[in-house]
Amino acid sequence: MEHTPLIATIVGGLVLAFIFGMLANRLRMPPLVGYLIAGVVVGPYTPGFVADAHLAHELAEIGVILLMFGVGLHFSLRDLLSVRFIAIPGAIVQIAIATLLGLAMALAIGWPVGEGLMFGIALSTASTVVLLTALQERRLLETKRGQIAIGWLIVEDIAMVLTLVLVPALSGMLGGSGSSPSSIELLHTLALTVSKVIAFVAVMLLVGRRIIPWLLARTADTGSRELFRLAVLAIALGFALGATYIFGVSFALGAFFAGMILSESELSHRAAEESLPLRDAFAVLFFVSVGMLFDPSILVREPWLILATLFIIVIGKSLAAFVIVLAFRHPLGTALTISASLAQIGEFSFILASLGSSLDLLSDTGRDLILSGAILSILMNPLLFAGLDRLKPWLLTREEKRLFTGESGASTISYPYLHAHAVLVGYGRVGKLVGASLRQQDLPFIVLEDQSEVVQTLREQGTPALCGNAAAIGMMEAANIKSARWLLVAIPDALEAGQIIEHARKINPQIEVVARAHSDAQTEHLEKQGASYTIMGEREIAKGMANWVHAGAKL
Repeated sequence: MEHTPLIATIVGGLVLAFIFGMLANRLRMPPLVGYLIAGVVVGPYTPGFVADAHLAHELAEIGVILLMFGVGLHFSLRDLLSVRFIAIPGAIVQIAIATLLGLAMALAIGWPVGEGLMFGIALSTASTVVLLTALQERRLLETKRGQIAIGWLIVEDIAMVLTLVLVPALSGMLGGSGSSPSSIELLHTLALTVSKVIAFVAVMLLVGRRIIPWLLARTADTGSRELFRLAVLAIALGFALGATYIFGVSFALGAFFAGMILSESELSHRAAEESLPLRDAFAVLFFVSVGMLFDPSILVREPWLILATLFIIVIGKSLAAFVIVLAFRHPLGTALTISASLAQIGEFSFILASLGSSLDLLSDTGRDLILSGAILSILMNPLLFAGLDRLKPWLLTREEKRLFTGESGASTISYPYLHAHAVLVGYGRVGKLVGASLRQQDLPFIVLEDQSEVVQTLREQGTPALCGNAAAIGMMEAANIKSARWLLVAIPDALEAGQIIEHARKINPQIEVVARAHSDAQTEHLEKQGASYTIMGEREIAKGMANWVHAGAKL
């Protein structure tokens, strides 16, 4: 039986990604590393089965579209505008610095200026998928630092759209193939591209805001889950493709705006859930397709040039972003998160490398260095975030001091006046609802939350709050747990919740502890650790339905 390249690529990519992802997980490494290695294994530079690189790239684009659509569902226009004062100048300056560093390296090894500029620009833009995967794993997408990173990414996308239009027009001038346009022709090309981007944004805000929510609402009214899921995919993929063909913007930008428009609908959470399985599967294929581009022999052929390329991507570009974020008076933790997020390159770099080669602006060595730099920086990115996670306790303590006193070296503030109060751990979707209920009943409570932006907002509203991990040493004491009446653990991680409950019980054996769980196993674990009462969402929904029927039966 003959197998098509499409089936072989999908099956081969997913099966090997699963195998190497599991191995990476067993070795305490991120699964992403396994996905990239799977790509190297099925790539053209290693023996054995070779997947279709072109098809893998096309499938990976679907992953980028669905990922950006999902981000847009959790992002509003207000969120995007709120970070414009740092995202726009920050991204532009960072792109300029990375381009100049790449140009300096190119000139140092004897490359022409045109090739150096192309090389530098390709090193200046981060991968959408890698950045979003890192932020999602750490629940940072809806925080201020996550919003800044997304805003920064959007500006980079727009800049790359302009670059892809201008490079062919300027290739002759830069030493590549093609004729050199006149200044009037160049201005006309630039004005046309900018006009298309503005027209795209205007159409999405004026027309898309009406059509997208209406279309999804009408589909939901049919009661068909299959049609609803199909509608979500049609909106994400259709608007992304339409944005590219009609307005010339990237797939990612089109999908992001479609998701952002839909975020204003009440159905946005359901849409996110329906697109999640396909989004994750195609995101895996993205990393496999990246791995397929890697030629391991370049590590032997050009080791010093690879190190220099990695230095620009991981150190130079990140250091520029770090300084820019601090210059805008954002916290050190935010600066480090943005720096780590941008310390890699991805899909736009591949497109620019391919375009540069086709226009004779980029040599084979330059193209291979870009591809190798992308692979290695993506492999290193989880390690950077792991290092950042190790710094988290110190950063939280430092941020706590800044938020409480504004002074360096001050001791952690506690709330000794609180008595017979509730200690609320976590202020996400569940925690906010609990806090609102406590506030309505005039019950005293304090919030323990590890997102500094949330803590600052709570304090501005007059709510006592501590910034840090509730399981960390000193946090329970600072919340005056010894005098508390209730401990309400609203975080979803049952293992971390168990540690918090166990520690609180040692300090205050009489405290009433309420925790949340998602399964019977989690309920059993939390009760073993000392939870007085555990609430499982599915069980409470079932109870509510049964009670409603029972009450109706009595009438």
